[in-house]
Amino acid sequence: MPVDHKAATDRLMRFLAVEGVTGQEAAIGRELAAALQEVGVPKKAIRLDDANSRIPVPTETGNLIVDLPGRGALHNQPRIMFMTHMDTVPLCAGAKPKISGRKIVNEAKTALGGDNRTGCGVLVTLAAELAKQKLDHPPITLLFCVREESGLYGARHVKLEELGSPVMAFNYDGGSASNVIIGAVGADRWTVEIFGRASHAGVAPERGISSTMIMALALAEVKAGGWFGKVVKGKLQGTSNVGPVTGGEGRPAGDATNVVTDYVHVRGESRSHDGKFFKEITKAYKAAFEKAAKKVTNTQGKSGKVKFKAETDYFPFRMKESLPVVKRAIEAVTAVGGTPNVRAANGGLDANWMVRHGIPTVTFGAGQNEAHTVDEWINLDEYDRGCALALQVATMR
Repeated sequence: MPVDHKAATDRLMRFLAVEGVTGQEAAIGRELAAALQEVGVPKKAIRLDDANSRIPVPTETGNLIVDLPGRGALHNQPRIMFMTHMDTVPLCAGAKPKISGRKIVNEAKTALGGDNRTGCGVLVTLAAELAKQKLDHPPITLLFCVREESGLYGARHVKLEELGSPVMAFNYDGGSASNVIIGAVGADRWTVEIFGRASHAGVAPERGISSTMIMALALAEVKAGGWFGKVVKGKLQGTSNVGPVTGGEGRPAGDATNVVTDYVHVRGESRSHDGKFFKEITKAYKAAFEKAAKKVTNTQGKSGKVKFKAETDYFPFRMKESLPVVKRAIEAVTAVGGTPNVRAANGGLDANWMVRHGIPTVTFGAGQNEAHTVDEWINLDEYDRGCALALQVATMR
């Protein structure tokens, strides 16, 4: 089944030109809805849900959901779903896509947005080709999620009844179209508030309790214990990282060099393919901060305090290769001339939450390279393969 690759590339360039950083997906949502109507999807089949009303951070719009009724000999088969996310990382703001040979590159010093405009291009191309070629297919749901890049929120808060009960799903988010991703890590997102005591750093530093020093001692303890970066404890493995260190709400930690810092806010994460181990990593951070707070005292014998909070961002999963969704994915990759690379991902995916919701979900790639960096580019050969793969998956008997 041929795909109009020029139309698919034009579609991708169109979507890349629309800014839509995480939480600000209204414009790209409108562009996707317009493009879907242009290829023959009725307006009444396209809608936004209210997931943004349940997402705990400001989000312009809900997930975009599209219903494609079944056609021909496959019209009464169980529903399947194709999904991707609409948002990009903030670094993509101001991107200027340009075609260079079989690549799409960026003329601006920003990230490009191939993660995940490639997925958006694949799903709209799928709808276009199914309509144009009048191909037989089962009922299909297209799901374009919001806020994937800032916590998988759209997939987490979607209502299952909005999706039409698909028996399996295929997520587009990655590089090679031959990748059949059947598992991914789980992660905790944690924050710690460190409360010290301010004093004049030149006149009476001994009266102060330095939140900065508490943080330094805690992180030194974490590093010495082997809990930072790549974490290996026997047969268990994971990763952790310390992210923004501020005075809260984007303010600097500390007011001046001549004042003992009395407040520091730290954010970090813990990840592992093992559902219990990433929580062990988080516990190690909590224990280190609590221990460090007790160590830093002033001349009155008072010590610092910490308030540590952790929340599971998403849960790890690993599907069996015997599942119908995995078999279908492997068969489709082979049918379009690829060699299936069945593996698990070390990053979180919207598939984490779909599997948690009870919808077995395989993730494919569609040409992303160097995502989340200013060196990002798109491989158009892989993008074309991703489009062909979606059409193959949708029409298999």
